[in-house]
Amino acid sequence: MGRTCKNTPTLYCYNNLQCGGLQYNHLLSPTVSVLKSKLKQGVTCSLPRVRSTLTGFFPVVRWLPKYKLREYVWGDVMSGVIIGIILVPQAIAYCLLAGVEPIYGLYTSFYANIIYFLMGTSRHVSVGIFSLMSLMVGQVRQWITGASGPDVFNATLGTNLTAGKLHSVELMGLQCGKECYSISIATALTFLVGVYQLAMAVFRLGFVSVYLSAPMLDGFATGASFTILTVQAKYLLGLKIPRHQGYGTVVVTWFNIFANIQSANMCDLITSIICISVLVAGKEIQERFKDRLKIPLPTELLVVAGATLASHFGELNSKYGTSVSGYIPTGFISPQVPSFSLMPRLILDAIPLAVISFAFTVSLSEMFAKKNGYTVRPNQEMLAISFCNIIPSFFHCFTTSAALAKTMVKDSTGCQTQISSLISAMVVLLVLLFFAPFFYALQKCVLACIIIVSLRGALRKFKDVPAKWRASRNDGIVWLVTMSATALISVEVGLLVGICFSMICVIFMTQHPKVSLLGRANDTDLYEDLDEYKNLTAPPRVQVFRFQAPLYYANKEAFLKSLYKAVGVEPFLELTKRRKAEKKAKGMSSKLGKANGDTSNSQVVVGLVQRELAFHTIVLDCSAIPFMDTTGIDTFIGLVNEYREISVSVLLANCNTLVIDTLQKGQFFGKNAKDMSSLLFHTVHAAVLHANSTFAAAERRSEDSVV
Repeated sequence: MGRTCKNTPTLYCYNNLQCGGLQYNHLLSPTVSVLKSKLKQGVTCSLPRVRSTLTGFFPVVRWLPKYKLREYVWGDVMSGVIIGIILVPQAIAYCLLAGVEPIYGLYTSFYANIIYFLMGTSRHVSVGIFSLMSLMVGQVRQWITGASGPDVFNATLGTNLTAGKLHSVELMGLQCGKECYSISIATALTFLVGVYQLAMAVFRLGFVSVYLSAPMLDGFATGASFTILTVQAKYLLGLKIPRHQGYGTVVVTWFNIFANIQSANMCDLITSIICISVLVAGKEIQERFKDRLKIPLPTELLVVAGATLASHFGELNSKYGTSVSGYIPTGFISPQVPSFSLMPRLILDAIPLAVISFAFTVSLSEMFAKKNGYTVRPNQEMLAISFCNIIPSFFHCFTTSAALAKTMVKDSTGCQTQISSLISAMVVLLVLLFFAPFFYALQKCVLACIIIVSLRGALRKFKDVPAKWRASRNDGIVWLVTMSATALISVEVGLLVGICFSMICVIFMTQHPKVSLLGRANDTDLYEDLDEYKNLTAPPRVQVFRFQAPLYYANKEAFLKSLYKAVGVEPFLELTKRRKAEKKAKGMSSKLGKANGDTSNSQVVVGLVQRELAFHTIVLDCSAIPFMDTTGIDTFIGLVNEYREISVSVLLANCNTLVIDTLQKGQFFGKNAKDMSSLLFHTVHAAVLHANSTFAAAERRSEDSVV
């Protein structure tokens, strides 16, 4: 089993005992020279290197000169206009979730699309305002503003409450009302999110996303969607109840809604019923006739336009007291540095937003790149989304992410490149410059309807729970736990619970893996599970055991217990039984000898009490053991020694190279691997043949010695 050493002096034959120590000295010099070369190359500055760095940082420089105008322009313009039309009402609506003025949602959509156009590597991802991010920003904003009183401001923020003005503060030398303070929190939070994502990109920490399993993300999105629905329910009914702070938002909010249901505004309720009916009908028509409709129906825009006209000319605000969006100014506000005085209180709150925003963006970009036959650079995607948060935070924007629904619309409407994002930004720009004031009379219940209907996809995942459960009970449990924690406790706690519970489930699976005894298929070298396949024959007097998990400190006991149970013999107990039987037999023989005056019988008792076992060898099929640690090595060594005491051999088969290397380092095969050829085999069949031949030879020697 030992691998042969190549004669090349610079090639280190890993774990080869014939050349291990000598080759290290040969390897040291080339390693140092390679490190010096890489370091020199890393600090060298040249024109080609600068050009390569800039084009890598701004991928648009690479693909824009190659843009196929006639082939791509129609699809990009069409998808860009459609996404822009969808973005406008959603940008205004999602500001209800974030707890900021509608104009800031338009700013966020505009800047995010421009920056991702310059820095993104995906051709189809739509980056901008996203319901989940808006909800999380709103919860942080609510917690900070709710927890902040005069003492807190004076002690930690250097701000002062103005007498007679609720939530009016002096922030960074300027008088700041409630709305101003809310966007200050949102921009500071967004800046921190971008900084975290930039750090993740610089230090190549994209692996963090691997801990966000698909069932966990689905459960998190569904639970958050239910929270969003709950938060918006009061707008559907026109109830003026405070937004709950802290844990249990869903439970407390629904309790308050039912407690105040008699105060519902009938005008808002009727408007909500009409708008939801129209929006749902539009979605159903879109889904049913999606093959015939070349472009999505602009249902949201039609509902917003119709509801705004009805509210304006019907004077619903003044006559019936409905809540309206209010004045949305045109143009842009001067950029402002995010409030660094607020950031110490937001350091922890920014972490889940950074991870979720990054995870959704990278996963969507990779998914649609695979679908359309091109590649993306995950690390560049992290850089892009980080700057989509850092730069806009100076322009009164809040946290952004890729959004699945809008990305799917882009893909289905013929999008070819990120030119479509540029077109979408221009549509939003037109609204910012000219049309924003026309949304003054738009009822908030209409915006809530748009948000709730957009959640249909996530809420429909409730129907998939039985299928998830049947496909994988573990995935189903992860989905249910994450969804429940997110909906019933809080979004941040739900994310943490989902990640931790997913990891616990993986650990639990490695601690309770599938184990089996193997049998041989007729006249072949193939060995499979005796319980899973028919027409298998267990090898005579040999037990073949398979453990389907890594062997490490956490599942050592599970491995031993499952092995003892499968083969039916635990070495320590068997040895104890034999010693007790031997002691008992010796005592009886001694009594008989004394009675008969003969003491020779006690010398042959040991041979008489030895119990014949049903097997003489255990073969451990290690094909499903990907790795092991030092505890695993000690476990194997202990097994060999313990079973040897009851005359049972333990052999290994089908080990991968990583396991073999680990066993060699732990000297499982003895000094200089002297026992490797007698303990380790390429296949289970080879180990079985060796076990039978060795046992037959031992029996012949025993018979010869008796004769």
